[in-house]
Amino acid sequence: MIKVQNLIKDYGQLRAVDNISFRIPKGEIVGFLGPNGAGKTTTLKIMTCFMPPNSGNVYIDDLNIYQSSIEIRKKIGYLPEGCPLYGEMNVVDFLKFVAELRDIDKDIILKKVMEIIQTCGLQDVVHKEIGELSKGYRQRVGLAAAMIHNPKILILDEPTTGLDPNQIAEIRELIKRLGREKTVLISTHILREVEATCDRVIIIDKGKIVADGPLAEIQNSFHNQNRVYFEIQADTKMLIDEFESLPDIDSVQLYSKKDSLYKFYVNFSKDIDIRPDLYNFIKSKEWTLFEMRAEQRSLEDIFRQLTDKGEETK
Repeated sequence: MIKVQNLIKDYGQLRAVDNISFRIPKGEIVGFLGPNGAGKTTTLKIMTCFMPPNSGNVYIDDLNIYQSSIEIRKKIGYLPEGCPLYGEMNVVDFLKFVAELRDIDKDIILKKVMEIIQTCGLQDVVHKEIGELSKGYRQRVGLAAAMIHNPKILILDEPTTGLDPNQIAEIRELIKRLGREKTVLISTHILREVEATCDRVIIIDKGKIVADGPLAEIQNSFHNQNRVYFEIQADTKMLIDEFESLPDIDSVQLYSKKDSLYKFYVNFSKDIDIRPDLYNFIKSKEWTLFEMRAEQRSLEDIFRQLTDKGEETK
C-alpha cells in the first residue's frame, strides 16, 4: 500500500533524508522512530504531499506524489505534531468544517460527524469549544479530523505527547482499534507506546534507516549479546575507557554520571560469561560496586545503541 523509494531531502547543505526506502502493507501498525533531527517529520511531510523531495518517490496504491498528490491526500489522514485546531469552534462545528474541506457530500456530513464522534469517544464534549477541552480530548478531536473522510492510511506525528497516563492508554487503545481497519504509521519518542501498539518498527538516524522489521525480530537480533548493568563509585574520569579496553567486551554505554557515581551497561557475547572477570577487575581497582545485574534488552536499549544516544529522544 505504501512504498517509499530512494527518498532524498536536502535543506541547503544539510541532508535531512538520505536515500531511504521502505514498504508498508495494508493493515500494519508501524512505529517510526529516531532522535531529534533524524528526518522523521520531513519524511512524513513528503509522504503526505506537504513538501517535495529532492529526489526519490512515494507511492500510495501505485499513485505517486508527483502526479497524483490530490488523490493521495484523499487516501491519507494526517495528524501533525501539536494538533492544530480552531479553539473558538465547538467540536461538532469544527468537524463539519473539516468534512466540507474534505469535499464530503453535504447530505451525509452530519452522519459522518456523528459516526466519527462515536469512534473517537467525543460524545461528552460535542458542544464544548475546543479551547476548553483537555489535551486528551483535543488529541481525540485531531484524530477525528484526520479520519473524517475515512482514509485508508493514518499518519500520526507524536499522537500522545503531553497526555497523562490514562489519556495515553485511551489513545493507545483507539489506535490499536483503528489498526484493524487501516494502515497506521506512528512517529513517536515514547518507546513504551511503540512496544504496546506497533507490529513493526522503522528506526531512522541521521537521515538513514538503521533498523526495519517486526518488533520481536529486532529485539531477537540483539539477543546474541549479554548485557550487564553496573553502578560503581570511582574517583576517576577514565572508568568507561578502562572498561572498553578490556578483552571480550563489545561495547560500554554510559547511562549517567553524577560526581563519582557511574551508571552504565556492558555488552558482551552471549557465548561467554565474563562477569567473574569484570567483578575481579572492579575489585582490583578498589572501586565501590553498588550494583551489578544482568538485563534484558528493551526497545529503548536497542534505540539508544542504534542511534548512539545517551538519552531517549524524539
